[in-house]
Amino acid sequence: MTQSHTQSMPGDAAGALSDFDGLLDWSTLLPWFEHARLPGKGPIQSVRALSGGSQNHLFLMQREGARFVLRRPPRHLRAHSNSTMQREARVLAALKGSNVPHPELLAACSDDSVIGASFYVMEALEGCAPVEQLQGRYATDKHWRWQMGEAFVDAAASLGALDYQALGLADFGKPDNWHGRQVERWRSQLDSYRETPGYELSDLHQIDRVGQWLMDNLPAGGRIGIIHGDLQWPNVMFSLKAAKITGLIDWELSTLGDPLLDLAWVLTSWREPGDPQGGSGANPIVRPWDGFMSRADLVSLYGQLSGRDMSSMPWYFVLACYKLACLLEGTYARSLSGKAPTEIGVYLHDYASWLIRKAHQLIADA
Repeated sequence: MTQSHTQSMPGDAAGALSDFDGLLDWSTLLPWFEHARLPGKGPIQSVRALSGGSQNHLFLMQREGARFVLRRPPRHLRAHSNSTMQREARVLAALKGSNVPHPELLAACSDDSVIGASFYVMEALEGCAPVEQLQGRYATDKHWRWQMGEAFVDAAASLGALDYQALGLADFGKPDNWHGRQVERWRSQLDSYRETPGYELSDLHQIDRVGQWLMDNLPAGGRIGIIHGDLQWPNVMFSLKAAKITGLIDWELSTLGDPLLDLAWVLTSWREPGDPQGGSGANPIVRPWDGFMSRADLVSLYGQLSGRDMSSMPWYFVLACYKLACLLEGTYARSLSGKAPTEIGVYLHDYASWLIRKAHQLIADA
Protein backbone atom coordinates (compact mmCIF):
# COMPACT_ATOMS: atom_id res chain seq x y z
CA MET A 1 0.00 0.00 0.00
CA THR A 2 1.09 3.61 -0.31
CA GLN A 3 3.13 5.36 2.31
CA SER A 4 1.56 6.82 5.43
CA HIS A 5 1.27 10.54 6.00
CA THR A 6 -0.70 10.37 9.23
CA GLN A 7 -0.30 9.22 12.78
CA SER A 8 0.93 5.87 14.04
CA MET A 9 -0.49 4.94 17.43
CA PRO A 10 1.25 2.05 19.23
CA GLY A 11 -0.36 0.16 22.05
CA ASP A 12 -1.47 -3.21 23.35
CA ALA A 13 -5.08 -2.44 24.17
CA ALA A 14 -8.00 -0.93 22.37
CA GLY A 15 -7.80 2.20 24.50
CA ALA A 16 -4.23 2.91 23.29
CA LEU A 17 -5.05 2.76 19.60
CA SER A 18 -6.47 5.71 17.67
CA ASP A 19 -9.96 5.17 16.31
CA PHE A 20 -9.35 7.87 13.67
CA ASP A 21 -12.38 9.88 14.70
CA GLY A 22 -14.65 6.88 14.78
CA LEU A 23 -13.61 5.16 11.56
CA LEU A 24 -12.38 2.17 13.57
CA ASP A 25 -14.28 0.74 16.55
CA TRP A 26 -11.72 -1.33 18.41
CA SER A 27 -14.23 -2.73 20.92
CA THR A 28 -15.88 -4.71 18.10
CA LEU A 29 -13.01 -4.85 15.61
CA LEU A 30 -10.49 -6.67 17.80
CA PRO A 31 -12.86 -9.57 18.60
CA TRP A 32 -13.71 -9.78 14.89
CA PHE A 33 -9.99 -10.03 14.06
CA GLU A 34 -9.68 -13.03 16.35
CA HIS A 35 -12.75 -14.67 14.88
CA ALA A 36 -11.41 -14.11 11.35
CA ARG A 37 -8.10 -15.74 12.32
CA LEU A 38 -5.93 -13.11 10.72
CA PRO A 39 -2.18 -13.72 10.45
CA GLY A 40 0.05 -13.10 13.45
CA LYS A 41 -0.80 -13.30 17.08
CA GLY A 42 -1.44 -11.11 20.06
CA PRO A 43 -2.78 -7.55 20.24
CA ILE A 44 -2.56 -4.93 17.51
CA GLN A 45 0.65 -3.04 18.25
CA SER A 46 0.26 -0.14 15.85
CA VAL A 47 -2.09 1.30 13.25
CA ARG A 48 -1.60 4.07 10.75
CA ALA A 49 -3.66 5.59 7.98
CA LEU A 50 -2.26 5.20 4.49
CA SER A 51 -2.59 7.68 1.69
CA GLY A 52 -4.04 6.47 -1.57
CA GLY A 53 -7.56 7.27 -2.67
CA SER A 54 -9.73 10.29 -1.96
CA GLN A 55 -12.84 8.37 -0.94
CA ASN A 56 -12.04 5.10 0.83
CA HIS A 57 -9.77 4.65 3.83
CA LEU A 58 -6.77 2.35 4.26
CA PHE A 59 -5.20 1.40 7.59
CA LEU A 60 -1.95 -0.50 7.99
CA MET A 61 -2.01 -2.62 11.15
CA GLN A 62 0.74 -4.60 12.79
CA ARG A 63 0.90 -7.25 15.43
CA GLU A 64 3.46 -9.91 16.28
CA GLY A 65 4.44 -11.76 13.14
CA ALA A 66 2.13 -9.99 10.69
CA ARG A 67 1.16 -6.77 8.94
CA PHE A 68 -2.13 -6.32 7.08
CA VAL A 69 -4.29 -3.55 5.63
CA LEU A 70 -7.95 -2.80 6.38
CA ARG A 71 -9.95 -1.00 3.69
CA ARG A 72 -13.28 0.66 4.47
CA PRO A 73 -15.61 3.23 2.83
CA PRO A 74 -15.68 6.94 3.69
CA ARG A 75 -17.23 8.20 6.91
CA HIS A 76 -20.33 9.45 5.14
CA LEU A 77 -21.45 6.39 3.20
CA ARG A 78 -22.70 6.79 -0.35
CA ALA A 79 -25.50 4.69 -1.82
CA HIS A 80 -23.18 1.94 -3.03
CA SER A 81 -20.34 2.20 -0.51
CA ASN A 82 -20.98 -1.14 1.20
CA SER A 83 -21.67 -3.05 -2.00
CA THR A 84 -18.48 -1.62 -3.51
CA MET A 85 -16.42 -3.00 -0.62
CA GLN A 86 -18.08 -6.37 -1.06
CA ARG A 87 -17.40 -6.36 -4.82
CA GLU A 88 -13.74 -5.52 -4.24
CA ALA A 89 -13.39 -8.36 -1.76
CA ARG A 90 -15.14 -10.70 -4.16
CA VAL A 91 -12.82 -10.02 -7.07
CA LEU A 92 -9.72 -10.29 -4.87
CA ALA A 93 -10.94 -13.66 -3.61
CA ALA A 94 -11.48 -14.79 -7.21
CA LEU A 95 -7.92 -13.80 -8.17
CA LYS A 96 -6.33 -16.10 -5.58
CA GLY A 97 -3.80 -18.40 -7.22
CA SER A 98 -3.80 -16.48 -10.52
CA ASN A 99 -0.86 -14.83 -12.28
CA VAL A 100 -2.41 -11.40 -11.68
CA PRO A 101 -0.39 -9.48 -9.07
CA HIS A 102 -2.76 -8.52 -6.26
CA PRO A 103 -2.93 -8.32 -2.47
CA GLU A 104 -4.23 -11.55 -0.98
CA LEU A 105 -7.67 -11.20 0.59
CA LEU A 106 -7.42 -12.25 4.24
CA ALA A 107 -10.97 -11.66 5.43
CA ALA A 108 -14.10 -9.65 4.58
CA CYS A 109 -16.99 -8.36 6.68
CA SER A 110 -20.44 -7.33 5.42
CA ASP A 111 -21.84 -6.87 8.95
CA ASP A 112 -22.00 -3.09 9.44
CA SER A 113 -22.44 -3.51 13.19
CA VAL A 114 -18.67 -4.06 13.51
CA ILE A 115 -17.42 -0.64 12.36
CA GLY A 116 -20.51 0.85 10.76
CA ALA A 117 -19.72 -0.27 7.21
CA SER A 118 -18.58 -3.23 5.14
CA PHE A 119 -14.80 -3.66 5.03
CA TYR A 120 -12.13 -6.17 4.21
CA VAL A 121 -8.59 -7.01 5.28
CA MET A 122 -5.83 -7.78 2.81
CA GLU A 123 -2.16 -8.50 2.61
CA ALA A 124 0.22 -5.56 3.06
CA LEU A 125 2.33 -5.23 -0.09
CA GLU A 126 5.99 -4.32 -0.32
CA GLY A 127 6.81 -1.27 -2.43
CA CYS A 128 5.15 1.99 -3.38
CA ALA A 129 2.49 3.36 -5.69
CA PRO A 130 4.32 5.82 -7.99
CA VAL A 131 3.03 9.37 -7.86
CA GLU A 132 5.12 12.31 -9.10
CA GLN A 133 8.76 11.63 -8.10
CA LEU A 134 9.79 8.00 -8.63
CA GLN A 135 11.52 6.24 -5.77
CA GLY A 136 14.57 3.97 -5.53
CA ARG A 137 16.17 2.67 -8.70
CA TYR A 138 13.12 3.70 -10.71
CA ALA A 139 14.39 7.26 -10.28
CA THR A 140 17.94 6.51 -11.40
CA ASP A 141 17.86 3.51 -13.75
CA LYS A 142 16.27 3.82 -17.19
CA HIS A 143 16.12 0.04 -17.53
CA TRP A 144 13.95 -0.17 -14.42
CA ARG A 145 11.64 2.45 -15.93
CA TRP A 146 11.42 0.44 -19.15
CA GLN A 147 10.48 -2.61 -17.09
CA MET A 148 7.68 -0.67 -15.42
CA GLY A 149 5.92 -0.53 -18.78
CA GLU A 150 6.48 -4.24 -19.32
CA ALA A 151 5.04 -4.97 -15.87
CA PHE A 152 1.95 -2.84 -16.56
CA VAL A 153 1.25 -4.72 -19.78
CA ASP A 154 1.91 -8.14 -18.26
CA ALA A 155 -0.49 -7.44 -15.39
CA ALA A 156 -3.20 -6.18 -17.76
CA ALA A 157 -2.79 -9.14 -20.12
CA SER A 158 -2.81 -11.63 -17.23
CA LEU A 159 -6.05 -10.19 -15.88
CA GLY A 160 -7.66 -10.13 -19.31
CA ALA A 161 -6.76 -13.79 -19.90
CA LEU A 162 -8.75 -15.08 -16.92
CA ASP A 163 -11.97 -17.01 -17.48
CA TYR A 164 -14.43 -14.92 -15.49
CA GLN A 165 -17.13 -17.56 -15.70
CA ALA A 166 -14.87 -20.27 -14.32
CA LEU A 167 -13.98 -17.92 -11.45
CA GLY A 168 -17.64 -17.49 -10.52
CA LEU A 169 -17.86 -13.90 -11.80
CA ALA A 170 -20.44 -14.36 -14.55
CA ASP A 171 -22.70 -11.81 -12.83
CA PHE A 172 -19.90 -9.35 -12.01
CA GLY A 173 -20.94 -7.01 -14.84
CA LYS A 174 -23.11 -6.69 -17.93
CA PRO A 175 -21.28 -8.22 -20.88
CA ASP A 176 -24.17 -7.99 -23.37
CA ASN A 177 -23.51 -5.28 -26.00
CA TRP A 178 -20.76 -3.88 -23.80
CA HIS A 179 -19.04 -1.99 -26.63
CA GLY A 180 -22.25 -0.48 -27.93
CA ARG A 181 -23.36 0.72 -24.48
CA GLN A 182 -20.21 2.61 -23.47
CA VAL A 183 -20.93 6.04 -24.96
CA GLU A 184 -24.46 6.28 -23.54
CA ARG A 185 -23.29 4.92 -20.17
CA TRP A 186 -20.65 7.56 -19.60
CA ARG A 187 -22.46 10.40 -21.35
CA SER A 188 -25.42 9.88 -19.01
CA GLN A 189 -23.08 10.14 -16.05
CA LEU A 190 -21.66 13.38 -17.43
CA ASP A 191 -25.17 14.75 -17.95
CA SER A 192 -26.05 13.95 -14.34
CA TYR A 193 -23.56 16.57 -13.16
CA ARG A 194 -25.84 19.29 -14.55
CA GLU A 195 -27.83 18.94 -11.37
CA THR A 196 -24.84 20.44 -9.54
CA PRO A 197 -25.23 24.22 -9.14
CA GLY A 198 -22.81 26.15 -11.34
CA TYR A 199 -21.73 23.25 -13.53
CA GLU A 200 -21.79 23.59 -17.32
CA LEU A 201 -20.54 21.38 -20.11
CA SER A 202 -19.35 24.30 -22.25
CA ASP A 203 -15.64 23.55 -21.88
CA LEU A 204 -16.17 20.00 -23.10
CA HIS A 205 -18.53 20.83 -25.96
CA GLN A 206 -16.54 18.74 -28.45
CA ILE A 207 -17.08 15.62 -26.38
CA ASP A 208 -20.20 14.82 -28.45
CA ARG A 209 -18.05 14.51 -31.57
CA VAL A 210 -15.88 11.99 -29.74
CA GLY A 211 -18.93 10.01 -28.66
CA GLN A 212 -20.33 9.96 -32.18
CA TRP A 213 -17.03 8.70 -33.59
CA LEU A 214 -16.99 5.89 -31.03
CA MET A 215 -20.50 4.84 -32.02
CA ASP A 216 -19.69 5.03 -35.74
CA ASN A 217 -16.56 2.89 -35.38
CA LEU A 218 -17.49 0.07 -33.01
CA PRO A 219 -14.75 -2.57 -33.18
CA ALA A 220 -15.32 -6.10 -34.41
CA GLY A 221 -14.02 -9.11 -32.52
CA GLY A 222 -14.33 -7.64 -29.04
CA ARG A 223 -13.96 -9.84 -26.01
CA ILE A 224 -15.27 -9.77 -22.46
CA GLY A 225 -13.20 -10.40 -19.37
CA ILE A 226 -12.43 -8.99 -15.95
CA ILE A 227 -11.19 -5.40 -16.08
CA HIS A 228 -9.60 -3.47 -13.25
CA GLY A 229 -11.25 -0.29 -14.46
CA ASP A 230 -8.68 2.20 -13.16
CA LEU A 231 -5.29 0.83 -14.15
CA GLN A 232 -2.99 3.80 -13.60
CA TRP A 233 0.05 4.78 -11.57
CA PRO A 234 -1.54 5.43 -8.14
CA ASN A 235 -3.27 2.03 -8.26
CA VAL A 236 -0.20 -0.12 -8.90
CA MET A 237 2.31 -1.12 -6.24
CA PHE A 238 5.85 -1.43 -7.59
CA SER A 239 8.48 -3.29 -5.60
CA LEU A 240 11.51 -1.31 -4.46
CA LYS A 241 13.58 -4.52 -4.48
CA ALA A 242 13.09 -5.47 -8.13
CA ALA A 243 11.51 -3.88 -11.19
CA LYS A 244 8.13 -5.58 -10.86
CA ILE A 245 4.57 -5.06 -9.67
CA THR A 246 3.72 -6.52 -6.29
CA GLY A 247 0.01 -5.90 -6.70
CA LEU A 248 -2.78 -3.99 -8.41
CA ILE A 249 -4.78 -2.09 -5.79
CA ASP A 250 -8.03 -0.10 -5.59
CA TRP A 251 -10.43 -2.45 -7.38
CA GLU A 252 -13.38 -0.08 -6.88
CA LEU A 253 -14.15 0.18 -10.61
CA SER A 254 -13.54 -3.48 -11.46
CA THR A 255 -16.23 -5.11 -13.57
CA LEU A 256 -16.71 -7.13 -16.75
CA GLY A 257 -15.74 -5.49 -20.02
CA ASP A 258 -13.26 -5.69 -22.86
CA PRO A 259 -9.78 -6.06 -21.31
CA LEU A 260 -8.30 -3.80 -23.99
CA LEU A 261 -9.83 -0.90 -22.06
CA ASP A 262 -7.39 -1.58 -19.21
CA LEU A 263 -4.48 -1.29 -21.63
CA ALA A 264 -6.03 1.89 -23.07
CA TRP A 265 -6.27 3.29 -19.53
CA VAL A 266 -2.52 2.79 -19.21
CA LEU A 267 -2.02 4.61 -22.51
CA THR A 268 -3.86 7.68 -21.17
CA SER A 269 -1.26 7.96 -18.42
CA TRP A 270 1.67 7.73 -20.84
CA ARG A 271 3.19 10.88 -22.37
CA GLU A 272 4.95 11.20 -25.72
CA PRO A 273 6.16 13.91 -28.09
CA GLY A 274 3.25 15.05 -30.23
CA ASP A 275 0.66 14.86 -27.44
CA PRO A 276 -1.55 17.96 -27.04
CA GLN A 277 0.23 20.86 -25.41
CA GLY A 278 -1.00 22.84 -22.45
CA GLY A 279 -3.10 21.88 -19.48
CA SER A 280 -2.40 19.59 -16.56
CA GLY A 281 -2.70 16.50 -18.76
CA ALA A 282 0.35 17.47 -20.79
CA ASN A 283 2.70 16.76 -17.89
CA PRO A 284 4.06 13.28 -17.09
CA ILE A 285 2.31 11.78 -14.07
CA VAL A 286 5.62 10.42 -12.77
CA ARG A 287 9.14 11.68 -13.21
CA PRO A 288 11.77 11.35 -14.51
CA TRP A 289 10.00 10.26 -17.69
CA ASP A 290 12.88 9.36 -20.02
CA GLY A 291 13.57 5.69 -20.62
CA PHE A 292 9.97 4.47 -20.70
CA MET A 293 8.54 2.26 -23.43
CA SER A 294 6.53 4.02 -26.12
CA ARG A 295 2.78 3.54 -26.40
CA ALA A 296 3.41 1.53 -29.58
CA ASP A 297 5.74 -0.74 -27.58
CA LEU A 298 3.05 -1.27 -24.95
CA VAL A 299 0.43 -2.16 -27.54
CA SER A 300 2.80 -4.51 -29.39
CA LEU A 301 3.77 -6.32 -26.20
CA TYR A 302 0.13 -6.74 -25.16
CA GLY A 303 -0.62 -8.28 -28.55
CA GLN A 304 2.27 -10.72 -28.16
CA LEU A 305 1.20 -11.75 -24.66
CA SER A 306 -2.53 -11.97 -25.34
CA GLY A 307 -2.59 -13.14 -28.96
CA ARG A 308 -5.18 -10.46 -29.75
CA ASP A 309 -5.45 -8.48 -32.96
CA MET A 310 -4.48 -4.95 -31.87
CA SER A 311 -5.67 -3.12 -34.98
CA SER A 312 -8.71 -1.67 -33.12
CA MET A 313 -6.58 -0.26 -30.29
CA PRO A 314 -7.20 3.40 -31.31
CA TRP A 315 -10.93 2.91 -30.57
CA TYR A 316 -10.19 1.72 -27.04
CA PHE A 317 -7.72 4.56 -26.50
CA VAL A 318 -10.37 7.09 -27.55
CA LEU A 319 -12.92 5.36 -25.29
CA ALA A 320 -10.51 5.56 -22.36
CA CYS A 321 -10.05 9.30 -22.93
CA TYR A 322 -13.83 9.76 -23.18
CA LYS A 323 -14.69 7.70 -20.10
CA LEU A 324 -11.93 9.18 -17.93
CA ALA A 325 -12.90 12.73 -18.89
CA CYS A 326 -16.50 12.00 -17.86
CA LEU A 327 -15.35 10.58 -14.52
CA LEU A 328 -12.97 13.47 -13.77
CA GLU A 329 -15.70 16.01 -14.43
CA GLY A 330 -17.60 14.56 -11.47
CA THR A 331 -14.99 15.83 -9.03
CA TYR A 332 -14.95 19.20 -10.80
CA ALA A 333 -18.73 19.47 -10.46
CA ARG A 334 -18.52 18.61 -6.76
CA SER A 335 -15.82 21.23 -6.26
CA LEU A 336 -18.16 23.92 -7.60
CA SER A 337 -20.62 23.16 -4.81
CA GLY A 338 -17.95 22.96 -2.10
CA LYS A 339 -17.96 19.16 -1.88
CA ALA A 340 -14.38 18.80 -3.13
CA PRO A 341 -11.31 21.10 -2.93
CA THR A 342 -11.45 23.81 -5.59
CA GLU A 343 -7.83 23.38 -6.68
CA ILE A 344 -8.31 19.65 -7.25
CA GLY A 345 -11.53 20.24 -9.17
CA VAL A 346 -9.90 22.79 -11.47
CA TYR A 347 -6.88 20.52 -12.01
CA LEU A 348 -9.05 17.55 -12.97
CA HIS A 349 -11.27 19.65 -15.24
CA ASP A 350 -8.14 20.83 -17.02
CA TYR A 351 -7.04 17.20 -17.32
CA ALA A 352 -10.46 16.20 -18.72
CA SER A 353 -10.15 18.92 -21.37
CA TRP A 354 -6.71 17.60 -22.31
CA LEU A 355 -8.11 14.07 -22.64
CA ILE A 356 -10.78 15.27 -25.07
CA ARG A 357 -8.11 17.05 -27.12
CA LYS A 358 -6.10 13.83 -27.14
CA ALA A 359 -9.18 11.90 -28.28
CA HIS A 360 -9.64 14.30 -31.20
CA GLN A 361 -5.99 13.86 -32.12
CA LEU A 362 -6.38 10.08 -32.11
CA ILE A 363 -9.50 10.32 -34.26
CA ALA A 364 -7.72 12.50 -36.79
CA ASP A 365 -4.90 9.96 -37.05
CA ALA A 366 -7.17 6.91 -37.22
